[in-house]
Amino acid sequence: MTATTSAAAIVSAGAVQFGNALPLSIIAGPCQLESRAHALEVASALKEIATRLNIGLVYKTSFDKANRTSASAARGIGIDQALPIFAEIRETFALPVLTDVHEIDQCARAAEAVDVLQIPAFLCRQTDLLLAAAATGKVVNVKKGQFLAPWDMANVVSKLTSSGNDRVLVTERGASFGYNTLVSDMRALPILARTTGAPVIFDATHSVQQPGGKGTSSGGEREFVPVLARAAVAVGVAGVFIETHPDPDHAPSDGPNMVPLRDFEALIRNLMAFDKLAKSGSV
Repeated sequence: MTATTSAAAIVSAGAVQFGNALPLSIIAGPCQLESRAHALEVASALKEIATRLNIGLVYKTSFDKANRTSASAARGIGIDQALPIFAEIRETFALPVLTDVHEIDQCARAAEAVDVLQIPAFLCRQTDLLLAAAATGKVVNVKKGQFLAPWDMANVVSKLTSSGNDRVLVTERGASFGYNTLVSDMRALPILARTTGAPVIFDATHSVQQPGGKGTSSGGEREFVPVLARAAVAVGVAGVFIETHPDPDHAPSDGPNMVPLRDFEALIRNLMAFDKLAKSGSV
């Protein structure tokens, strides 16, 4: 690759395009990869919704939740079992797939079966992890740390693009505000776009998380997911990240902030209307 210092304004993951001036695309799926059957069930439902709405969709799920609040919390099925499931989802539903990576040696392995490698917010300044993810040539979605100002992400993106990979997405997921609380500053969205040059994603479900809020697990206020998602889309973003689950109250992780699958389509329809208005030039 030829080294570059700027992120691409439009990034493609499979057939899905992300661009701050393009129509909205979605990253969605359950927090944790629970089983093959569960993953295929949710992927099938989301594919049907995306087809009906004619919206770009990247399927998201995590093979390992390495940053759980408690050491005893369920972490997922692991990379060995997950890779064939990721490949099956891509082949069966023609959906691009995104998953988190936490360690350097996971990057190349995960890249064999997914389209987007995601850097968790807590790890967004880990230089060696960023470089390993970028070296795969895959799209890298890096979440802004809850401890960073939006303009600090320019340095994070520069680390990624310095390897020659300009296929970078940046995701806003709230900022730490006191104990067990996150707040979303909508100014961060245009600042991220201006300072990084990358397509900006708004993580609507983790933005309502209450980290460690239940003592041995995180809490959340899912009723505010539509509120923040509408606000972000009205400001103007390339995409929205939404974790969804058929039964979030019984999910192994992030249940309190996930959107019930039955409510997902109506929410996306609403966001598409806001997006069309925001990008029409009449706002």
